[in-house]
Amino acid sequence: MLLTAVFYIGYFMVGGGSLFMFYCFCFLIGWSSGYWAVFVTVSAEQFGTNLRATVAVTAPNFVRGLTVVLTMAFKILKTPLGDVPSAALIGAITILIAFVALSQLEETFGKDLDYFEQV
Repeated sequence: MLLTAVFYIGYFMVGGGSLFMFYCFCFLIGWSSGYWAVFVTVSAEQFGTNLRATVAVTAPNFVRGLTVVLTMAFKILKTPLGDVPSAALIGAITILIAFVALSQLEETFGKDLDYFEQV
């Protein structure tokens, strides 16, 4: 996530740079944020065995559903701030929320993951 944040800042700092640099930063952001399988696995490990499959299927859907909220926020901010500052602000807030969420995760190394959640 730290690399994603660094490349994200670089992407917005390049500004009117060359097309090659633009594509390089697009590649680097995609490469550094391409941890979808890790995201699903870590999400599933936070729950007991009776809910893991549900979480593994539902967590990505929450991410996809949040796209609607982020798009609406971009449209609202676009008029007063402009395209680039709106995208930068939404991206910065999203990355900040991701770091806060990461800091709150429970470590599962060495933990017995064979348990049931009380529903």
